[in-house]
Amino acid sequence: MKRLLVGALLASALALPAFAALKMGEKAPDFSAPASLAGKEFKFLLKEALKKGPAVVYFYPSAYTQGCNIQAHTFAEDADKFAAAGATIIGVSQDSIARLNQFSADPEYCAGKFPVASDADGAIAKTYNLNVREGKPGMKDSKGNEIDHAFTERTTFVISQDNKILATLSSADDKITPADHVEKSLAIVQDLKK
Repeated sequence: MKRLLVGALLASALALPAFAALKMGEKAPDFSAPASLAGKEFKFLLKEALKKGPAVVYFYPSAYTQGCNIQAHTFAEDADKFAAAGATIIGVSQDSIARLNQFSADPEYCAGKFPVASDADGAIAKTYNLNVREGKPGMKDSKGNEIDHAFTERTTFVISQDNKILATLSSADDKITPADHVEKSLAIVQDLKK
């Protein structure tokens, strides 16, 4: 009976998510990734962005999906406020760079105001201890295209110039909306500027 109980406890522990997003005060993992700004590809380097000021690194499930569309549009609307605070915005998803070229230039979403990076294999997300899950076959985006990649949980990190995480905003933990990610991260970088 004791063996059965231990086995059941072990099985249930293995079934729980193994990740917990990096928290305030922890070092933010450096990364580089193919990215797109206004439909033009380039290589994004976090360490280069941090030389200019703080960075807001936001992970999102997929371009052209409801919450991600809202979040990208809201970041685009507030991009000038982030720039005035000296902050860089970078969106990161497991979308292909070709898909991100469209999303980054789309006037309804990123509108060429900030870059989005491709973490096609989820390696960057995993360094930030984020959950990555497979999409469902046949799942379509808001444009009717099939989504053929995995999803990273929606989480925003505000990172200081010395590579420390100042805040971790997670829709899963905090029940905040995609637009709240933008509002809260903007307030943090504006406070830093003061």
